Amino acid sequence: MAEGSEFACGTNAITEGEWAGWRNWGSDAFEDMTGPFVYRVEDGGKVRCAFKAGKQHMNGGGFMHGGCLMTFADYAMFCIATEELAGEGGVTLSFSSEFIATARAGDLIEATGEIVKAGKSVIFLRGEIFTGTRMLLTFSGVIKRVNWRG
Repeated sequence: MAEGSEFACGTNAITEGEWAGWRNWGSDAFEDMTGPFVYRVEDGGKVRCAFKAGKQHMNGGGFMHGGCLMTFADYAMFCIATEELAGEGGVTLSFSSEFIATARAGDLIEATGEIVKAGKSVIFLRGEIFTGTRMLLTFSGVIKRVNWRG
């Protein structure tokens, strides 16, 4: 799959500004408020998600809030699984994460991952969140396929 692939159903291409060439869901108010989060498909089909850490993402100690990283990981799982879902709906069935380090306002936060196994009803995934070369969080999860139409 080539960069800029149109595989994702219900996403918006970003054509201007800092995130030109990336995409967002455009339909998830919580993720837009929390992030906003973006993603792109790179050469070779690898999905990369990103957001710029702002002061609204920090906890009382001035470090990135763990809930923000977990929300971003959940977003990344669905970006990674979008092609596999092929227009079907999905919900997070299981989610696990390990905090490794923290981030500060101004950091570019990125996530990548892979599908471990895709079955008829569930998709198993794993990934990592990082800033530069510093790992922040690893995650794994299961997405349950959902038929929203019936």
